[in-house]
Amino acid sequence: MDLSEQDLHDLIELRHDLHSHPELGFEEERTSGIVARLLEEAGIEVHRGLGGTGVVGTLRVGNGPRAIGLRADMDALAMPERAERPYTSRIPGKMHACGHDGHTVLLLGAARELARTRNFSGTVHFIFQPAEEGRGGAKRMVDEGFFDLFPCDAVYGLHNMPGLATDEMAVVAGPQLASSDSWTVTFRGIGTHGAKPHLGKDPVTAAGHFLTALQTIVGRVVDPLQPAVVSACSVQAGNPDALNVIPDTVEIGGTARAYSALVRDQLEAEIGRLAQGVATMFGIAADYRFLRRIPPVINDPDTTRRALAAATAACGAKVRTDFPPSTAGDDFAFFSQTVPGAYVWLGNGPAVDGALHHNSGYDFNDAAIETGVRFWATLVQQELTP
Repeated sequence: MDLSEQDLHDLIELRHDLHSHPELGFEEERTSGIVARLLEEAGIEVHRGLGGTGVVGTLRVGNGPRAIGLRADMDALAMPERAERPYTSRIPGKMHACGHDGHTVLLLGAARELARTRNFSGTVHFIFQPAEEGRGGAKRMVDEGFFDLFPCDAVYGLHNMPGLATDEMAVVAGPQLASSDSWTVTFRGIGTHGAKPHLGKDPVTAAGHFLTALQTIVGRVVDPLQPAVVSACSVQAGNPDALNVIPDTVEIGGTARAYSALVRDQLEAEIGRLAQGVATMFGIAADYRFLRRIPPVINDPDTTRRALAAATAACGAKVRTDFPPSTAGDDFAFFSQTVPGAYVWLGNGPAVDGALHHNSGYDFNDAAIETGVRFWATLVQQELTP
């Protein structure tokens, strides 16, 4: 399947429009309105409101019994765009720094092409998900009854990947993205004069020991053959205008990543054990909270085989099957842990000026649009063979 010159031009224009009007998770009113309108114009049944700003388009052709879901995320990030482009973000402090504008356009292009050609037999649900960037859009859609309203035999997700050519894809079974969990530790001591530390209980020194020891969890507790990440990303203590005061509390927060349920459990238990042990050593208290946010994305072998066949048809020999997993997270996991799923990577070309995902200079590569649309349409045609 090849897009016409006009169709490709229109999709590029739409991508630039979405890029210049970024919306954060659960705020995608303009974006979801455009998506719904274009789906309806193509004759696709539209359901709005699931997950707040979510849109699901359903296309049924023939009497094939199989149903599949294809997911694109729509939200932007709360960060400024630094690069100068004709379509640079018009919204201060918001930008499409992860390519979700491109993902939306790819799925729209495929949906409209499939509605035109109708050369399959079965049901496809086009899932335009809000709030992938840490705000829980997929979980909310599932919790609000997505699979009751739109039963699926399999679900598929796609993400752009800098470093792969725009006519290249990577499709691999097994772990693709790590669990993404947050943790906080608050050390509670007794504040005192900085010149008289013996009169208090110093939480700052305790926090230092905790931070130094934190990496022993990955280095000495987790099986070295199992990937894991524990990072402290925030430390709040004292007042820089009161450097003679030892504070009462230190608050530390961070992230934990894993691919297996066992390691995820270990990280939760060990961060807390270490915090309590350090607190005991210094005679203070520690409050610990571990928030499970996103499960890992694990590609189902059979579903991955189907995705690989479609990618091979779309890209020929330029499909990689040895691509390493990422320690980033994606809440597509809430779809793929319910029914078999596969998450694939679409090349975004070289990282321009070193700009990778979540960088203020990042941009989706329009040269990848044709490959992405071809993959989605091919996948439906092969999965739902007449």
